[in-house]
Amino acid sequence: MVVTLSPKGTRGTEIPGFAKALMRAGSGLGNFLFNMMGDRMKVQGQPLILLTTVGAKSGKQRQALLGRFEDTKHPGAWLVVGSNGGAARHPGWCHNLAANPDQGWATVDKQETRVRADSLDGNEYQEAWDRIVSLAPGYGSYLDKTDRHIPIIRLTPLADAT
Repeated sequence: MVVTLSPKGTRGTEIPGFAKALMRAGSGLGNFLFNMMGDRMKVQGQPLILLTTVGAKSGKQRQALLGRFEDTKHPGAWLVVGSNGGAARHPGWCHNLAANPDQGWATVDKQETRVRADSLDGNEYQEAWDRIVSLAPGYGSYLDKTDRHIPIIRLTPLADAT
């Protein structure tokens, strides 16, 4: 159970402060709609996952609504991408999983389950990236926006925990 992150990049997109504030304010609404609509909510044609992590610094529970991809190499697991819109920094949820890899929960189909988080690397990473970009082409442009390594993280449900 290892989530590794490369150093932050030297370039990438940056969301203006006012937009970040609006996104934070709207995240509760997004989470509410996800809980009501489930798999009918999609981004780039892909279903979503509500990932709950424990803050690396705060120790508080944090939630992120992310696109999810079925993991064809590990049936029943999901892949999520730490793209952060092509920003130079990794998204907060990645830092949280790196600090607390055993404290993640995923909500899919209105069911929350504890998950183990693992970073993909090597050929497995490249195969997953190619598949993700073929399913959701918008992810491909992030490589042009940033010079950081964009993580792909496998979330594997743990049968003995909820």
